[in-house]
Amino acid sequence: MTRAYDDILQQAGDLAERTIDFRRRLHRRPEIGLQLPKTQEAILAEIGDLGLEVRTGTSTTSVTAVLEGTSDGPTVLLRGDMDALPLTENTGLAFTSEVDGVMHACGHDTHVAMLAGAARLLADRRAEIAGRVVFMFQPGEEGFHGARHMLDEGLLDTTGQRPTGAFALHITSMFGSGTINTRPGPLLASADTIRMTVQGKGGHASAPHYANDPIPVACEIVIALQTMVTRRIDIFDPAVVTIAHVTAGTTDNVIPATASLEGTIRALSAETRGRVHELLRQVAQGIGSAHGMQVEVDIEAGYPVTVNDDDFASSVHALAGQMLGADRSCVMDTPIMGAEDWSYVLQEVPGAMAFLGACPPDLEPDTAPGNHSNLVVFDEAALSTGVATYAAVALDTLAR
Repeated sequence: MTRAYDDILQQAGDLAERTIDFRRRLHRRPEIGLQLPKTQEAILAEIGDLGLEVRTGTSTTSVTAVLEGTSDGPTVLLRGDMDALPLTENTGLAFTSEVDGVMHACGHDTHVAMLAGAARLLADRRAEIAGRVVFMFQPGEEGFHGARHMLDEGLLDTTGQRPTGAFALHITSMFGSGTINTRPGPLLASADTIRMTVQGKGGHASAPHYANDPIPVACEIVIALQTMVTRRIDIFDPAVVTIAHVTAGTTDNVIPATASLEGTIRALSAETRGRVHELLRQVAQGIGSAHGMQVEVDIEAGYPVTVNDDDFASSVHALAGQMLGADRSCVMDTPIMGAEDWSYVLQEVPGAMAFLGACPPDLEPDTAPGNHSNLVVFDEAALSTGVATYAAVALDTLAR
């Protein structure tokens, strides 16, 4: 490791107590969606003494803060998302959520705290920066398209110079604590919502020949979609289609007129995503037609595929290896089929996302409660690694 990276790690470690305290304050008061006024207020207070140029959103309670270096150069964007999930926490932590039915179950409280810590670290090293850093504190990642709102409000034109690189961290208990895990190319899947209605004809359950029962047709569609995926989609450019919600009928002796299906489509390329959309309609409506029924298919487009820029992701991997040691910088073998609205930013700016491992030391990554569980706990010792990684990416990109 170089002395510069040693210094960054030391400085992040010196900020650990402050970072953890800020994280815990955010954890106690989680908020959902695009409007997070208490979280925004806490962020503004935390970075208020750093001499940043701060702007708040209009359609959301976002915070965009700019750190100007001491000489001209490019712009790098760093992001931390802010919102929580509608879950009742059951971790038993001393700083557990104080808001009924709301919990930071995906670790966004840690993202905000780490980004604020990185802003403080970088402000102290302003003289080393040729260019500027944009800190993106983003609401509404959990299904609310918060990144797209910020882009629509001019995020990339905040400084008058579009970023040449963008970086985000996401904490997880699925990797060992203090590790940085990323890969070039697709990192996370697209995510689209399926809603289907099978329109049959109701009747008495004892005389199905006088009705047209939509339930077996709905079941046939569910099974056929799995065959569609395994037989019509390239195994090396995969997709997942899951029907997770089936609704039909009101009692045991009445054939309903309709059956409803809801689910998700995940894909790792725009091409496969579009292909699945096309085939799903064909299969569902074809099966319905074969049984004399109409099938209404609605596919709601969600987040695109999160695609890391090859060069940027490789640079992050190399940098983390130099700073942390080769054993703590890992290239992931495969993408993850979860989704992220960081994908919108990576469609506009070459950049990457990396996963910060934070599995508690008394648990194993394979079995520890994961993100979106109301039992998930993150090892706070990993937060210094996150602060250092954010800062190192910026300094590496903007070195004088």
